[in-house]
Amino acid sequence: MTESTASTGELPDSLTRLYDDPEAEAAALRERAGNAAVADRVSSLCAALSNPLRLRLLWALRDGECCVCELQTAVEAPQSTVATQLKCLTDAGLVTTRKEGKWSYYSVADTEIFELIDHATEFVDPVEATE
Repeated sequence: MTESTASTGELPDSLTRLYDDPEAEAAALRERAGNAAVADRVSSLCAALSNPLRLRLLWALRDGECCVCELQTAVEAPQSTVATQLKCLTDAGLVTTRKEGKWSYYSVADTEIFELIDHATEFVDPVEATE
């Protein structure tokens, strides 16, 4: 498929040679490929989870809210680094914040995210991960 056929919706010649009903096959292939908007949202979620420090921050928040100083201690990172990663998690909708005076407390927006993280963790050999 050339750039021009991709933008016009025209089928590539090879597809028309492969199938008796290339339009039906093209529709089935497009459906199988999924919705682009959903793929964008899933990709954004995966990007937010792709940083080891962000995962550790989520794990630290698993049992309840923490202030930044508690999270700094948990992940052994400077305040500025923790704040940057918390902003990314907040922007992704994974973490919420609440203010109490001068203090900001962070918590996981939806604990269901841990089901995804736990499933991903099952693919990692714990021995390899600690080496």
